[in-house]
Parts: sequence; C-alpha cells; structure tokens
Amino acid sequence: MGHMVCHLGDHLGAELQGVLAIFLERLENEITRLTTVRTITLIAASPIKIDLSSILPETLSVLGSFLRKNQRALKLGTLACLTALVTHHAAAIKPAALEPVLSELPVLVDEADMHVSQVSVTLLTCMAKACPSSLAKISSSVLPGVFRLVHSPLLQGGALAAILDFIQALVLSKTSNLGYSQLLKSLTEPFHSSPSSADGGGVHRQSIHSVARCVAALSSACPKETPGTVASLIQEVKNPGSPESARVLALLCLGEVGRSGSLGGSKEVQGVILEAFTSTSEEVKTAASCALGSMAVGSLNDFLPFLLKEISSQPRRQYLLLHSLKEVISACPASSLSPHVESIWALLFQNCECQEEGTRNLVAECLGKLTLVNPAQLLLRLKQQLKAGSPLARSTVVTAIKFTIVDQPAPIDSLLKDCIGDFLKTLQDNDINVRRVALVMFNSAAHNKPSLIRGLLGTVLPHLYKETQIRKDLIREVEMGPFKHTVDDGLDVRKAAFECMYTLLDSCLEGLDVLQFLDHVEEGLKDHYDIRMLTFLMLARLVSLCPAAVLQRLDRLVEPLKATCTTK
Repeated sequence: MGHMVCHLGDHLGAELQGVLAIFLERLENEITRLTTVRTITLIAASPIKIDLSSILPETLSVLGSFLRKNQRALKLGTLACLTALVTHHAAAIKPAALEPVLSELPVLVDEADMHVSQVSVTLLTCMAKACPSSLAKISSSVLPGVFRLVHSPLLQGGALAAILDFIQALVLSKTSNLGYSQLLKSLTEPFHSSPSSADGGGVHRQSIHSVARCVAALSSACPKETPGTVASLIQEVKNPGSPESARVLALLCLGEVGRSGSLGGSKEVQGVILEAFTSTSEEVKTAASCALGSMAVGSLNDFLPFLLKEISSQPRRQYLLLHSLKEVISACPASSLSPHVESIWALLFQNCECQEEGTRNLVAECLGKLTLVNPAQLLLRLKQQLKAGSPLARSTVVTAIKFTIVDQPAPIDSLLKDCIGDFLKTLQDNDINVRRVALVMFNSAAHNKPSLIRGLLGTVLPHLYKETQIRKDLIREVEMGPFKHTVDDGLDVRKAAFECMYTLLDSCLEGLDVLQFLDHVEEGLKDHYDIRMLTFLMLARLVSLCPAAVLQRLDRLVEPLKATCTTK
C-alpha cells in the first residue's frame, strides 16, 4: 500500500485521506508501528509530493514518543522518518510540532551508540536547513550533547561527517545565540579551561583532531570570519602562557583551515610552524608537522616548495617534516602531484640511506605512495635502484614496494605482478636487514594481494624456509657489567619468516607442500618464545585446515609441545 501511495498517490483523489488515516491508526499499533514508520518514510520522500498535512501534527507527536522506546530498530526508523518529513514537508510543519521530537534527542546524542547519534544529528541538520526557527531552544537541550560528542575520543567516520554538516547548517541558520563566535567558543573552550589527558581528566587528546575539523567546517561556512580566526589561532600558538592542549589545537585548526586553501602562502603561518618545531613538547611538534602537511594539501604551490626546502636544510627536523610530506603525498590527487613528482623523488632518494631506521621507513612510505602517482615510470626507477644502491638504500626501496601494495584493485597491480619477483630476489641479499624487510614486503603482498606472489612460491619458499633456521654465527654474547647477555641478531628475521608462513596458510594454502611446511613449524616449536607463540597459532590453524597431515607428524610435534608445558 505504501508503494502504491508513493508512486500513484496523485491518482487517489478523495480516497488519499482515508488511506493516510489508516496509516496513522496503524502507527499507534505496537505490532504494525515499525512497518508503518518505514511506509510513512517512503511516502514522505515521494517525488510526487503527497500532501501529508492532515496527519502531520499527530504523526510527529507519535513519532516523538517512539524515540523513548527501548527498541533500537524503531528509534532508527523513526529518526529516518522524521528526517524525510522535515526535509520534504517543512512548509507544513509548525515549530511547536517539533518540540516533542527535540525534547527526546538529548538522550540519543551520546557516544554509547554512535550510529543512533549520527542519525539524530542528521535530523538536526535537516531542521537547521528547513525549519531553523524550531532550533531556538537547542542551546540548552541537545546542543551540549553534540559538543560532548565532538569532544569524545570515539568520534570518527560517519558520525563526525554528520556533525560537520550540522555545525555548518547551524551557523548558516542565523539562530539567535548560536552564531559563529558562540559555536567557536563552545568547541575550543574545554582546551583552555582544563588540561587534556588520556586518563579521564579534562578533554581527551584524541578528540583534538575532531575539534579542529569542526573549527575548519565553521570557518568554511563563514569565510568572512576566517582571517580573524586565523589571526587568533596564530596568537594562541605564539603565546607561551597558553596550555599545551590549546596550542596543539590551534596548530591543528590552522592545518584544517589551510587544507581548504584559505591560508594561501602566508609567511606568518610558515614562521609559526617553524617556531613550533623548536618546542620542547613532542605533542606541539607533532601537531606542527600535521598542520604543515594539511596546509600543503590545500595550497600545494605555496607550501610544497617551502616544505621541500626545509627537509633539505634542516636534518634535525627531518623526521617531522617527512611526516608532513607523507600527508601531502597521501591526500593530494595524482593530477595535482604530477608536476612536483621529480623534485619530491630526488629529495627522497637523497635521504634513503639515512642511518635512522624510522626516517628511512618514512622515506620508503613516501616513495611507495609517490610511485602510485605514475607507476609505469617510477616502478622501473625503484627496480634500477636495487642494483645501484647500498644495503640501506636497497632496504628503503624494498620497503617502498610494501607501500605500493594496497588491498583494493589499483592500476599498479599488473605492473607490480611483472616485476615483484625482482624485488623478492632480495631474500638472497647478503645484508640481513635487507632480507628482513624483503620478508615484511612478501608478507604484505601475501596478505593484501596474494595473486601477486602465488606464481612465485616455487622459487621464494626455499629462501623463506632458510630464514626460519637458527644461525649460530648471528648469536653473540654481550658483557653488561659482571653479567653476560646473549643477543640473537637473527631473531627478527626468523620472526618475519614465521609471520610470512602464518599468512600463507590463509592466502596461498594450495601452493604449499604441507609436510615440508610442518618440518619448519616443528623447528619453530623449539625456538625463542615469540616464535613458539607464532607456531602454536600455525599449528592450531593447520589442525583445522589439514588434519590428516598434522596426524602424520603428531609424534614429532608432541615432544616440543610437552617440553613447553613442563617448563617451569
């Protein structure tokens, strides 16, 4: 019946009111109410604009009462129905008719159920756009709950997107006492009045990114206010008396505002970022790095040359600056990055032999993500570097390949399949660190894109199994005062090899000789504690996947298991 009214309601004539009265009656029946709510939602959104004015006031009252019910499906259906009614029939709704609905929303906007919160905020957004006069009293009712949600460490994804839309709609609705400055104050004040923490005191640090995005959304909706907001944020960062949380928030807000391109190439902002890099607070320095990356995303021509220059000239800040560059490469579309690829590529290879492994890994991630911009040309360059580079450079190149392997289909996949064998040859490299990162890359391929390596298992597995063996030449004794401590330099490589084996059980079982595989599992059961834990997991998986093969080796597998159980 609902579909008939939705598509043919304009042909029902006088009978339409009788049909709508039936829906209203069924709405008050406990058995049929959920189905009726969904039916009214369908009719409300009908493209032929069915006139619902005769049942709207009573329908809104009944729907408001449903929001109190302890039935989640009914709450969600009711919120969707209310959203459809407000969106498509706002002209027929009086502000007073929405008061029963608004009185129930504060309880629903809570981090305990993010999806219900998201749908509730979406309804508020529709009210702000279609019936702004209905929101006159929300500053003392539902709005505090929305701000609590903004300051929650759990806010992300769809719920955050809904709140961003709501804040923009609210400030544009020109509702009394809910202007730009009042909303901005409500968003940022907790970071000035109490210390941020992760243990329950004050606001959570994890919420700072959400608040920064809300401030940027507010600024985007009111571009005339942006210069004043940016100036006050800059002063906040410069003020040594500001709480650390307020300075971190100000930096992230500058970054998010800059992401929309509202900052241009402001020299003052660049100076503030550089000054923040000298802070004694790691939180402030990390926020400055994040902010610089976001600004460069919004204004590539203004900020990218500045960023590359700083990476070249400031080795002590290189790690933070590379984080900024990673944000640029990750967030910018390929078309925007293409003119800058050569300069970024050259800079990254200048730093691919850095002694700090953390910096090398960042360089590798940047190289991998940059390769996705032009895989046909850049993948070949990475392959050439395998022969030309030092062990450190080779490890960086192999790690970069890991970051070209994404779990979704990508243009690089066919090219990667043709040449990944060349990169896997580094499993035979003389340098132990190169072999370790090659195993990590192989594990990533086996997990995310097993099709890349299935055809190579015959040549790769012998080298993989070789890395599971304990090598006595990599075990040494270190004297620590009167004590001697044994250090196994091959442990990390063996762990990486066993992790690959575990991944292969899920992705490439058909390409494994299970009995040969069990030989190495058996050896792992006698190895270091970390490796034994991995082999226990593998054995449990094999019992499920290949019970007959495990039964054949049961006598040999039981002994190391027994030894582990009896160890004191």
